Amino acid sequence: MRPTKIWKQGHYLKHELVQTKSMDEGSLGISSFGDWGNNEGPSDYMFFSSDGEDSDGEILVTSMNDVDMPKIKKQFVTAEDALMATASRLALLGRMHKKNRITHGFVCNVVLIAFLTTCIAFIDWCAWRIVRQPFDAFYFISPFLASAFLVACAGYISVPILKRFNTRQKFRRKWPYMYYSEKGTPTIGGVFFIPIGIAVAKVMGGSSAEFSSILLVTLAYALVGLLDDAIGLMKPHSFGLSKETKLLLEVAVAAWFSFQLYTKNVSSPYGMKMVIPVPAPVGVVNLRGYYLLLIVFTFVFMAKGYKSIDGMDGFAGGTSALAFVAMSVAVLPICSDVSVFGTSMAGACVGFLLHNRYKSSVAMGNTGSLALGGALAAMASCSGMFIPLFIASGIMVIEVIAGIFQLLYFRITERLKGKTHNFFEVAPLHHYLKLCGIREPYILSGAYLISSIFAVLAGYVGLTSA
Repeated sequence: MRPTKIWKQGHYLKHELVQTKSMDEGSLGISSFGDWGNNEGPSDYMFFSSDGEDSDGEILVTSMNDVDMPKIKKQFVTAEDALMATASRLALLGRMHKKNRITHGFVCNVVLIAFLTTCIAFIDWCAWRIVRQPFDAFYFISPFLASAFLVACAGYISVPILKRFNTRQKFRRKWPYMYYSEKGTPTIGGVFFIPIGIAVAKVMGGSSAEFSSILLVTLAYALVGLLDDAIGLMKPHSFGLSKETKLLLEVAVAAWFSFQLYTKNVSSPYGMKMVIPVPAPVGVVNLRGYYLLLIVFTFVFMAKGYKSIDGMDGFAGGTSALAFVAMSVAVLPICSDVSVFGTSMAGACVGFLLHNRYKSSVAMGNTGSLALGGALAAMASCSGMFIPLFIASGIMVIEVIAGIFQLLYFRITERLKGKTHNFFEVAPLHHYLKLCGIREPYILSGAYLISSIFAVLAGYVGLTSA
């Protein structure tokens, strides 16, 4: 027995190798495990989930064929038959466990969709009491359902095309013999659900200045993400745009949006711009020129945040759908057109979840994650609802804070002790939970539950502030 270490998900996992002779070649007439399926050498480390290295790793084991199983049902005649049946059943345990997790992911998404639909239907029912003006029937739920349906249908066409062009995401690997991996499901899923959400909002929404600016800035962030994904896919040893170039583009788009917001006339019940509504007893806070800096910071923060949580099936899509619904409630007293945009984007996220749930067939990539972060930041910038935004995106904020704390702890220990130490064994936080042995669907269920609570709280804070 000797201790060894292997790399898995970029981290050392200690284990021990034990030499056994109970299944040696030739014992009881059974071939060794290495001969099953004519495999050469030990089993390879495979990626079965959409996010490759970011998801649950499993060992590929080839089980016996049904013809090898003993056919006598009452009792096994020889020890060889009993051993063959036991080995076959053990090989099938992993498949049964994976099936249960897939079912769990499906149920989790059904509950989320039901919750979102109920919330938006309730908004339709009581919206006129909030703004004191009549709305058309199904004013908010219509764009939600239309986007969800169109994205779900578009996914069945787009996903095979993405697979055909081999748009598989690369993952950095710390193994000495492999620098990167191209295994995983197709990425760039944002190319089919972001445009649909924008188009439905444009058709069913209004024509106010802030509404048109939100559509443009969301599309601009999607294009930045698409450029990043495209460069990473086309160049063999590239992972997209450099951090400096990407940050420069994000800041430039956010600065353009803040300039548009400052120069154009926007519908505001406060009679002025550059203000933040805060719950009583504070009231309205006028930030003047600092408001523009807050806009740029919010855009960059939200884009980086949603990019960081796009490492698990359904994580970014589900939490952003809840955040969009919460922001739709928060901005309703200020601009109902922006609320229509929020419900349309929430529907687009729901339609995408039908293809992105565990285990997903497509990932949104930077095209989707940057666009979602930019869209939420734009909704807050047009209405001043920054406090409800950060509450609604509470899961993402927690993940970002954990990552910042990890970096600070790393730098402090490096300077004080001369050696680097990590507070968490892996960042971001959801990867650390997986490393602790918690499966993806259970992490996702907890994230959805906490995000639902944050969404309700954000909607309440937004209404009381307005």
